[in-house]
Amino acid sequence: MSSHVSKRYLPWVVATALFMEQLDSTIVNTAVPSMALSLQVTPLSLKAVVTSYILSLAVAIPISGWMADRYGTRRVFMSAVAIFTLASVLCGISVNSPMLVAARLLQGLGAAMMMPVGRIAIIRTFPKGELLTAMNFVIIPALIGPLLGPTVGGLIVHWMSWREIFFINVPVGLGAIYLAWRYLPDYRSETPRPLDLIGLVLFGTGVALLSWLLEVFGEHKMDATSAGVLLLISLSLLAAYAWHAQREAHPLLRLSLLRVRTFRVSVLGGFVTRMGVGGLPFLLPLLYQLGLGLPAWQSGLLMMPAAAAAMGMKFISARVLGRFGYRSVLVVNTVLIGCTIAMYALVDQGTPLWAIVAIGLTLGFFNSLQFSSMNSLAYADVDGADSSMASTIASSLQQLSMSFGLACGSLVTGWYLGDLPQSDRIALTSALHHAFLTLAAITVLSSITFWTLRKNDGEALSRGT
Repeated sequence: MSSHVSKRYLPWVVATALFMEQLDSTIVNTAVPSMALSLQVTPLSLKAVVTSYILSLAVAIPISGWMADRYGTRRVFMSAVAIFTLASVLCGISVNSPMLVAARLLQGLGAAMMMPVGRIAIIRTFPKGELLTAMNFVIIPALIGPLLGPTVGGLIVHWMSWREIFFINVPVGLGAIYLAWRYLPDYRSETPRPLDLIGLVLFGTGVALLSWLLEVFGEHKMDATSAGVLLLISLSLLAAYAWHAQREAHPLLRLSLLRVRTFRVSVLGGFVTRMGVGGLPFLLPLLYQLGLGLPAWQSGLLMMPAAAAAMGMKFISARVLGRFGYRSVLVVNTVLIGCTIAMYALVDQGTPLWAIVAIGLTLGFFNSLQFSSMNSLAYADVDGADSSMASTIASSLQQLSMSFGLACGSLVTGWYLGDLPQSDRIALTSALHHAFLTLAAITVLSSITFWTLRKNDGEALSRGT
């Protein structure tokens, strides 16, 4: 297989798997009430269906780079897609909630390998001058999946059954396996490092506990003492891992890569930026359905303009970055995202739909540029030999930022709502408006982190040099 053919089809391979993963992670939320009725359990008890997937992702992502180095990107990627597809079938035929939770754990294991390993293949195949365009193409499914998920899930549950939500992954998965077999390069390390088992236990347990805490905040009643103790334990485990990683010759995650300025700014600075954006998938449906009184299907449709705008930005983001540079784009664009989020605080029952659509289009436009910029900048100054480690660290922190953004949106809204019932539409709408302003402020403040970039950072990516 020629390098030209591989470069032409590789982004499609990774994008297909990523779309399947992202769509599945959001589509399930819509079907929880239907699942509960079918399995004869309460909807609240099926929260484990969502959290088990998140926990599996958080624990398994750190070993994805080690797997790719040892067994090769093609074999690991194909195996990951196969596991995800098989687990989807098991989810669809589950006869009780324990079987469904077990299948979701297996599904999360497959998902944890797909994106980091696919990203490794992208980084090693494309020279830095072409990396932005390739990453730009692949990131679109990550933006579209969460936006289409609620709508597609609602339509499937309405016309068919919740089981079809999982079965639609089968043809997509088989297609991704075929494309990977034909076009995915097989990169591996000639001297694979040993697996850091102690680091895996420390980091995996700490991240799993923290992810679980973030996921259940706002969903279950947990007393402050229990939450505080569990939070302290999870942070202690992560601190122990940081201490261990400095003394381990081959750590699970080599934190010394954070000394690379562009990588550090991208993954740590981007973490804060994603907090504001990450709360929107949770808050906007509440605003549309409970605040404005719109039906679920219409609420889902209002989430879709952002996807269309994201695809439009794909065609011009490389030129924007080439013209203005990463530093200027990230500083200004982060502020623009914050201002756009704040505009949702003006949306109420008297707001015309065209105005809501316009806000969604604007947000999707800026978000697409932001994610393309942050995700590509992370690898601007990372050596090829460190690409798998860099991808693993970036994927782990992005997964945490998604959980943290969701929890942040939930907690902020609950704090502003206070003791008032969620059935009070006026009170809930007011709380949501204040939450949007808070998340907007966090996003704007996160732009400060991008001031530490230098004017020429990322030039090898944006100008093809």
